[in-house]
Amino acid sequence: MNDSFSGKNGKVKVMYVRGDDDKDDKNNRRSDKKRPANRSNERGDKNARWGDKDLPHRPVRSANEKPPRSPWQAKLQDVSEPEPFDHGGISGKSHIDPAQLRRQRDEETKVYGENACQALFQSRPDAIVRAYFVQSVTPRFREALRWMAANRKAYHVVDEDELIRVSGTEHHGGVCFLIKKRGGLTVADYLAKAGKSDCVLALENVGNPHNLGGMMRSCAHFGVKGVLLRDPGMLESGAAIRTAEGGAEHLTAIGIDDFPQALDMFRRAGYTIVTTSSHKGTPLPEAVLPAKTVLVLGEERDGLSDVTMKQSDISVSITGTGNVESLNVSVATGILLAEWWRQNASR
Repeated sequence: MNDSFSGKNGKVKVMYVRGDDDKDDKNNRRSDKKRPANRSNERGDKNARWGDKDLPHRPVRSANEKPPRSPWQAKLQDVSEPEPFDHGGISGKSHIDPAQLRRQRDEETKVYGENACQALFQSRPDAIVRAYFVQSVTPRFREALRWMAANRKAYHVVDEDELIRVSGTEHHGGVCFLIKKRGGLTVADYLAKAGKSDCVLALENVGNPHNLGGMMRSCAHFGVKGVLLRDPGMLESGAAIRTAEGGAEHLTAIGIDDFPQALDMFRRAGYTIVTTSSHKGTPLPEAVLPAKTVLVLGEERDGLSDVTMKQSDISVSITGTGNVESLNVSVATGILLAEWWRQNASR
């Protein structure tokens, strides 16, 4: 569109360029026109309206009917996709066999506490599967962090609440390792490697993890290398290892099915079976504890069974004031092992 007008300098040609606003105004003006209420169809029905079912160019759809797809939509939506994999209720991007997951959980355990985790890293770092730290302890685990980074071991720096959730306790000490459990030895395998001076701690139905941890700590302090019990996995509990404060790394679990039979195997290998009693037995200061000894202790409440007591070669008692009936099994273990160490350390 252009125009022209004459002036002193001659004709001037003016061109008008339509902007976007002009286009919008024009479109708006067109849309303002009212559509006729009635329109005849191809058959000449003057009363037919838009949307009537007899119009051939626009069929009426029900409320739930989807509009027809365009050829482009059909091309995009008809592309074949692989059927989703059934993960058996396990979330995640990769498939994990539930049976394999259960086996892994049976073979793994959690260890927490700074001293316990430091000792485990120094003793068997390859057992670590994954590690969790709060920020404040990471400077004291620099060596462990460097080793894990170099050996592609996953570790996470988390907050206090997350570490409580991961470890299952508020007494985590700022660090938690997920580790592979150690398998226990058989009696025969242990005896094949035993030395001339050896004290074995045999536990009959002792189950409190804190007592177990305290006993493991005493064992490590006084040179005991083997712990005989029905379930070796009990020595791998997080609470027991934390209470042991690193002592668990110096012990070997000896798994058994038949307690009296296992004691008999040690006797035939030259060990003396020593049991304890609160009321009977030789006072500990008067007892002779041989270099090769199996020290047998029972559950916290009922003590040793009658069958196990019959296996005894020597029965000893820890004398005291008598104000209490007996000592805690962990405390008693420490006293007994201290006496064995005193008598045999110089041999």
